[in-house]
Amino acid sequence: MTGPQYLLGVDIGTGSSKGALTTVDGKVIAISEQPHMVSLPRPGWAELDAEGVFWHDFRAICAELIPKAADGVIAGVGVSGIGPCIVPADGAGQPLRPTILYGIDTRSTAELDEITERYGEDKIIEICGNPLNAQSVGGRMLWLQRHEPELWARTKYWFMASSYLAYKLTGAYVLDHVSASYSEPLYDVGKGTWAQEWCEDLAPGLKMPELVWPSQVVGTVTPVAAEITGLPVGTPVVPGTIDAFADAMSVGVRKPGDSVLIYGSTMTVITVTDKFIPGRPLWVNAHLFPGTYNQVAGMATSGALTKWLRDLCGGGFHFGELSAEAKAVPPGSNGLIALPYFAGERSPLLDPDARGVILGLTLNHGRGHLYRALLEATAFGVEHILEGMRAAGVSTEHAFAVGGGTTGGLWPQIIADVTGMTQLLTEQSVGACYGDAMFAGVGTGLVSEDSDWTTHTGRIEPTPGAREAYQPFYQAYRELHPATVDLQHRMAKVQRGA
Repeated sequence: MTGPQYLLGVDIGTGSSKGALTTVDGKVIAISEQPHMVSLPRPGWAELDAEGVFWHDFRAICAELIPKAADGVIAGVGVSGIGPCIVPADGAGQPLRPTILYGIDTRSTAELDEITERYGEDKIIEICGNPLNAQSVGGRMLWLQRHEPELWARTKYWFMASSYLAYKLTGAYVLDHVSASYSEPLYDVGKGTWAQEWCEDLAPGLKMPELVWPSQVVGTVTPVAAEITGLPVGTPVVPGTIDAFADAMSVGVRKPGDSVLIYGSTMTVITVTDKFIPGRPLWVNAHLFPGTYNQVAGMATSGALTKWLRDLCGGGFHFGELSAEAKAVPPGSNGLIALPYFAGERSPLLDPDARGVILGLTLNHGRGHLYRALLEATAFGVEHILEGMRAAGVSTEHAFAVGGGTTGGLWPQIIADVTGMTQLLTEQSVGACYGDAMFAGVGTGLVSEDSDWTTHTGRIEPTPGAREAYQPFYQAYRELHPATVDLQHRMAKVQRGA
């Protein structure tokens, strides 16, 4: 077939999956979104079904977007997804249980403590770049061995969301370096290889996937996958990576000094470096291309908090209404301070037993105060993260801002005011699936690695004097966790039934 060449990118997110069909110069032809629900079967657990969500959503997106390319050909496919997570699968690649999700699932705390004691935290940081945390895949594997031994005995492969899709499409058992570097303590970030001794200790007999880069073609669509998805047989497939880094790719954050702030169900901050700088409390990992690294921090909740409040209030109104009410509330929410640790906290606390706190409630506080307090809580969390980056010598003066939370402007303005960070907005707010299409273009040679599809549309500057005005509230935020942490942990035990 002759005609235009298109690229297809598909991302599996926490609350929905999204696909983008683009031209090879970055024009978006069509977008498809498939909502889904996270399963929370027990306190501290968070799961999604690989077949029923990841593969189902991918097929649904293909059914919607492939007809839009009928006048030409889809020249490449890229995928990404939530992570780090783990899908244990049998010898035929069939999932054996629901996917255990990233840091919002805190079930393997005891196993992580055991591994840290076994190997030593300093050694883990030296090899992996950071301490073990709630989402470290090695802890998940040990948990499965302890709590689901019969299932573990049948496990021959393990996937993340993106690598599962790559396997379903091509049959290739691979994992990109970025995702692998979030699989502590299985991957040696400095060497760019699996930490073989620790792999054999924590996952005896389990074959590790072949390591590849996100834009590397790992295979082509098989006849079976073609029949199921409608993609042409032989279409090249790149493995992509964790969704946050596909988001970074979408706005060109791939060279040392580039930064991005990602507004999603969770909040992620990524800064690219040219050196491997292990330390606490940030994650230090491989970036998108050989020779690049990053300093990254991810909160456990952000957009999930706003959805929680909207649903709690009945859900019969839009976020725009809540934002309008919150905008009318002064900074500091009339003395209302919230800790956003509703699913524990990843960066910078690394505390899966942290819990949400709302301090200062009076009968004069309304829905708008609560909503603004939650937005400010995420802003305070970002400032807490940026303090760690500044201490590591990383510039935090400006960053790209991407994701649904940038819509309307209130949330990024609050973050700019709290942190002093200028945020650069882009025309495309499609997100990770747009980065996946770029990966596919780079892998197939249709897009240069240095290409930039980003069109800047504006910037959000800090309001003069706002950062100083927020300081008393930020100080209260920082004091609130240590003042209540013992109670938070006590309640976490109650919630687990301990």
